[in-house]
Amino acid sequence: MSLPDLDTEEGRAAYRKELMAVGRPYRLGGLALVVAGAGYVLGSRYAGLPADETLTLVAFGAVAAGWALFLAGRFLRTRHHKRRLAEGL
Repeated sequence: MSLPDLDTEEGRAAYRKELMAVGRPYRLGGLALVVAGAGYVLGSRYAGLPADETLTLVAFGAVAAGWALFLAGRFLRTRHHKRRLAEGL
């Protein structure tokens, strides 16, 4: 892979699009887990969903796992960016 063309606006847009694609399934999956877990916790507190202790614990676990996935996606994207820019050295 060659260095990205960051001198032109088209090159920067293409590289931005490339970076956004790296780790996308991890970030979107993490976001879905966080929203689902937080939605259940808030729903059990305010909307009358069943507030079973085990289900609440699973919901908080989903929030934690979602954040872990989201951060893993960010880590992959940062690592890709560093490796891609280090190719020119």
